[in-house]
Amino acid sequence: MAFTDLQSFLDHLEANGELHRISVPVDPELEITEIATRSVLEGGPALLFEQVKGSPYPLVINVLASRRRIEMSLGTEPEELGERLLHFVQDMNPPSLKAIWRNRSMARRMMKFRPGRTRRAPVQEVVESSPDLGTLPILKCWPGDGGRFLTLPLVHTVDQDTGVRNIGVYRMHVYDARTTGMHIQIQRGGGVHHWQAERRDRPLEVAVALGGDPALWIASVAALPEGFDEAAFAGFLRNARTPMTRAATLDMDVPARAEFVLEGVVPPHVRRLEGPFGDHFGHYSEAAEFPVFELKTITRRRNPIYPATVVGKPPQEDKFIGDATQEVLKPLARLIHPELTDMWAYFEAGFHNLLVVSVETRYEREPMKTALGLLGTGQLALTKVMVLVDPDVNVRSFAQVVKAIRRNFEVEQDLQVIARAPLDTLDFTAGVIDYGGAIGHGGAPHGGGKLIIDATGRGSSPNAAVALPGDLAAIAPGVTRSRFVEQTLLVVQVESEPRRALESLVASPLLSRVKMIAVVSPDVDIDDDTALLWGIFTRFDPAQDIVFTGAELRGPVPAYSGVMGIDASLKTSYPRPLEMDPDVIRKVDRRWGEYFA
Repeated sequence: MAFTDLQSFLDHLEANGELHRISVPVDPELEITEIATRSVLEGGPALLFEQVKGSPYPLVINVLASRRRIEMSLGTEPEELGERLLHFVQDMNPPSLKAIWRNRSMARRMMKFRPGRTRRAPVQEVVESSPDLGTLPILKCWPGDGGRFLTLPLVHTVDQDTGVRNIGVYRMHVYDARTTGMHIQIQRGGGVHHWQAERRDRPLEVAVALGGDPALWIASVAALPEGFDEAAFAGFLRNARTPMTRAATLDMDVPARAEFVLEGVVPPHVRRLEGPFGDHFGHYSEAAEFPVFELKTITRRRNPIYPATVVGKPPQEDKFIGDATQEVLKPLARLIHPELTDMWAYFEAGFHNLLVVSVETRYEREPMKTALGLLGTGQLALTKVMVLVDPDVNVRSFAQVVKAIRRNFEVEQDLQVIARAPLDTLDFTAGVIDYGGAIGHGGAPHGGGKLIIDATGRGSSPNAAVALPGDLAAIAPGVTRSRFVEQTLLVVQVESEPRRALESLVASPLLSRVKMIAVVSPDVDIDDDTALLWGIFTRFDPAQDIVFTGAELRGPVPAYSGVMGIDASLKTSYPRPLEMDPDVIRKVDRRWGEYFA
């Protein structure tokens, strides 16, 4: 089935046991977050809250928070769709009538790229000329958030030179009835459009759709090439054109079957403190100056449903959406890098923080060439740690990746650290974040380190078992617990002076046969794989937090030797990790039976 609006998809979910209605009153401040987060952990259904305090509108959350619901939204498995797209592009080079016939089903699907136009738009059944954001059931997700945030807005902007549309999901901090922050970053399409408008000293027209169909959500999150229309890509995903209509007050098109559309402008050279906000790295992103959205009009359905999502410590709904987008798009990377056989970004590490790439090595050092090429490609430029492996390694299995590091990685020759490279604005590990940027634009990427580990090298044999000393605390006081992952990565939990402990461990002759040692803080559950990856890869900067048994400069080139140590401890300069208010936890404990009666 091709779903072109949210409500028809929700009807389908409910008919298939994938949606649960909660009829008791709930609070959009913190309570819904706690319910939604627990439900994801339990593999629960999408949740439709029919009575949200302070709002006449119902709220739906966790719509795409399962693999099954992702596949239902697309009508197929995301990876299969990506492979079919790659095969189509390859088989059509060069184009021929035989190739078109062989790929006729995909060719018909490609015809759905062009969005449709309609004058009958359900989203314009009601036009509010005196809009009030206070009527919407907008969430405050975490106790330390700076206020309420729109968490699933599909922000429509237009390139000021070409007129090409961009749709991105940028959080919006609600200040009052008609004003919000606009967390657009310069490395995203909407940020570029704002930069263009500011250079011309004119406001940027913005339309914010709430509640488009699931294919449009997925397309808006996907790391598409700059200038690629997300509404067009959504048509390909759902195998039906995206119905669009002219905005009521703006010179742009909007999704005709959304639930709400907020129409307004982002004025030039205006900034306001936005945040803090509990983000998908599992920490608060600090308050900073960002552009401002001024609301002019709200159009909506007569009986709309407000969509929301929650981000925080993994797993959350973004795990399933992020996995789906990379499964669809990753095969296309092979068009540029034919030596690339597979790749996977880990949701546990916030996606950008850990990318594993398998490469068919045809000549010496080709994997490193592939890594450098990927680090200059679109959103992959924000990758912090990249591990290169052979094609026989399952890139989705961290255990297999670590085994490959054990077999093939030598710190003296297979490691590359790049300093002062662009990182995601939300990455707090590089120290002080320059949100203003060199051009004075809120949300500019800041400089930090990148790490490339080359664990390719087919034909090598595993090392012998590594024996650990019985008492690591005797080497490094403060060590409380440890876990040795695949005889390769020694993860050590430390209560105090983590850097000093790490340096002692790396320097110890008793640990000289260990490949890597990572120090983490007591709040990380090292026995849980998801928490382990989160606790390591979101909390270190490769240019500042890696130490070695030996390190020297040979001319301008650094040379490393021995054991590699990673200081993934919670530094005092980092923002706080996310924790729910204990009173809210007890409240949800007490009411859980009411929600699911």
